[in-house]
Amino acid sequence: MDMGRESRWEKDAMTVEIVFALVTGAVPAAAVFALVAGFAVLVGLTGAARHDTLTGGAVAGAAAGVWRVVRVLRRFDGWRRQGH
Repeated sequence: MDMGRESRWEKDAMTVEIVFALVTGAVPAAAVFALVAGFAVLVGLTGAARHDTLTGGAVAGAAAGVWRVVRVLRRFDGWRRQGH
């Protein structure tokens, strides 16, 4: 391995891991938003309460998605630094 340079395999592995992180980050984001939206529909919220609940669900879903992406990429970085 070159000092400070990444091989083609390492670049490809990084690309695959980034795509994996984004796709698997979308799953919890969508699930959290769907739960909150389902709650809003089930309870029958209307107007500002429905809007605020859906906004909160979108924020919570985004936070869950970002958490998953960061977790996957940090785990990959730790694995890569160990020399795997």
